[in-house]
Amino acid sequence: MPDTETLKRIYHVFHWISLIGLIFVIILVLRKSPPPDVPYDPTAAKRVEQKFAAADQAKVAGQPAQVQIDRTELNSYLSQNLQLQGAPPPALAATSVPVMPAGSIPGTTSSAVPNGSPSNDPTAPLASSDPQTIEQVQSSVKDVKVDMDGDLVKAYVIFDFHGKDLSLELDGHLGSQNGYVQFQPVAGKLGSLPLPQSTLDSVVAQMMSSPENREKLKLPDDISDIQIVNGKAVLSYK
Repeated sequence: MPDTETLKRIYHVFHWISLIGLIFVIILVLRKSPPPDVPYDPTAAKRVEQKFAAADQAKVAGQPAQVQIDRTELNSYLSQNLQLQGAPPPALAATSVPVMPAGSIPGTTSSAVPNGSPSNDPTAPLASSDPQTIEQVQSSVKDVKVDMDGDLVKAYVIFDFHGKDLSLELDGHLGSQNGYVQFQPVAGKLGSLPLPQSTLDSVVAQMMSSPENREKLKLPDDISDIQIVNGKAVLSYK
């Protein structure tokens, strides 16, 4: 039977191992992962509006309508239509075009609520089951970039957490069901820390089950489906 001195030494060893592990996790969380390299094109957002306008004309003429948006166009369009923290309100478009709901990009929203969380743990917003806590993280979004690869959408989000910028990556399959955007996560990272699948599934389920978020995930009335095909976002009209 181990004596008291041996037990104390074992305790101290486990104590230091736990402390080192916690520090390592915090370092990974605070270390932002690199954003996707998306080509910039100043005319890309205008092309998206033109595509929407052409789809509207086709629908009025009774023809099937579909809009395909590549990653450059999507990021330019989002940057002009998402009101992020610290950014000026986006200018109103001169023509009436459907705006993709902010909720279709996981982790984003156009609403604003007071920032702050009761915990200083950087992983607390993801682990918490409180929809208000998740909403606080969403409201502090400062930058959004989206990449598309095959049938996967890769969302990269920078958000403010107690004055510290953290990055969140979510990879998954984007689709729709009963007029609402659906997202099935397959991978994710908070900072440089990979997130387990169970955490991803739980967070996305909470975001999509929240009544307030669900309305943000509703597709425009004239759009029947949204999905990622061959690296492009494809919106099908009714």
